Order: sequence, then structure tokens, then C-alpha cells
Amino acid sequence: MNPTPIREHWIPTERGKLYAKQWQPVSGHVVDDIPIVLFHDSLGCVELWRDFPQQLADTASRTVIAYDRLGFGQSDAHPGTLGNGFIHEEARGDFLALRRHLGIGAFIAFGHSVGGGMAVGCAAEYPDDCKMLITESAQAFVEDRTIAGIEQARVAFQQPGQLERLKKYHGEKAAWALHAWIDTWLGAGFANWCLDEDLRRVACPVLAIHGDGDEYGSIHHPERIVGLSPGVSRMEIVEGCGHVPHREQPALVLSLLQRFI
Repeated sequence: MNPTPIREHWIPTERGKLYAKQWQPVSGHVVDDIPIVLFHDSLGCVELWRDFPQQLADTASRTVIAYDRLGFGQSDAHPGTLGNGFIHEEARGDFLALRRHLGIGAFIAFGHSVGGGMAVGCAAEYPDDCKMLITESAQAFVEDRTIAGIEQARVAFQQPGQLERLKKYHGEKAAWALHAWIDTWLGAGFANWCLDEDLRRVACPVLAIHGDGDEYGSIHHPERIVGLSPGVSRMEIVEGCGHVPHREQPALVLSLLQRFI
């Protein structure tokens, strides 16, 4: 068996360096040069994908690339605050820098939670290049359940030791990452945010995966993602599953992805 080929990248941008990691199938067999790009959640990073990227690379026989958005993981600190247009800014800014640095033409976008929104934004921004869009536990609009879940998380993170847990992954950027998530979603100006216009611009096939017990969003989110996407789309509701299907039920999620891709 070939050794697992993993590469790390540091990508310069106008605001700081981004950290990215790349996985190849252990078998060495890659079906084509279209990689799967992973977009992490609001408190996520490359390291928190754990062994999923390698499992996905082996299952799909494709290159998998994940990167830390600015302010998260091993990427540089974010110089400011997130605005309400942060998803579009990511698609036109740092994701574009990633594509140029790594020579990514066509791509498959896979995003978890708010990373699903990032994936939608990138699919909408580059409709000719995004060949498939996969969302997992994505929020398509601001829902009462989402706000309630974030409120509960805000209380939980006030307990002793909770911020230190985040520092394991984000270092001194942990407090910024936490506030970027909570302050953005709970801000009064964010109440009408949604992905509707972006979804209508998606030109590729779409798979929306969602746990039936997701504490941050009901199945109305994948319903809207599938309903507004103009192309071929599928919705998969994972029973007995919360907000992180790829960690809670990895074999099922990998099977769904294999069939779709």
C-alpha cells in the first residue's frame, strides 16, 4: 500500500496567510483532476475535520482540500470583524486566492454548517467551475431554532475552561472566532439574511444532507436548498443524527457521497 500522500500549503492573501491541507487517495488512484474542497463550520478548522478528509479521498478517489478561513485554525488572525456579506466576501477573496495558488479550476464544493453557506456562495459565484455542491447541516436562512442553539452555545462557552478548548485549535484567535459566530448571527441586522439569491444561481447538481435532530436548524433548510436550486438536486435526511453527520454517522455519509459523486 502506498503511504498516505498529504501536503500542507501556506497561501498568501492581502490580509494574511491561509493554511490549507491536501489529501490524496491511499491507493494512489485519482479518477480526475477535479478536487473536493471542504468548507468548515463557524468554529471549525482543518484539524477538526479529523480523519474525514482522508476517508472521503479514499471513497471518492479524488483529491480533497480543506483550508482554515482567516481567523481560524492555523491561518493568520482576521484583521477586523465579519460583515453580513461574509459569505460573498469569502467566495470573491480568500477562496479565490486558494484557487489561484493551488491551480484549482473545476471543483466540487462540500460545506458543513455555515461552511455549507460558503459552499453555496462559491458555487453561485463560479457556476461554470463548480461541478457539484454538497451541503451538510447548512443554514439557508435565520431560523428560530438556529438562534436558540446559538444562544445556548453562548451560555455554555461562558463556563470555565470552554474557551480554552477552542484555543487548542485556534490559539489566541479563539475569542475572535467565538464572537464572530455569535455576534454575527445574533445581530439585529442579520435577521433577514438568507441564501435564496445564491441558490438560484447554482448551476450544478446539489446534495443537501441534514440530521433530523440538528440543534441548529430544522429540515426546512435542506428543503429550501433543494427547492431553490434550479438543477438536479437531492435531499438526504439522516435519522437519529444531530448537527455533525460526518462525525456521528460517517459510514452513511460517505455512502451518500459516493453515490452522489
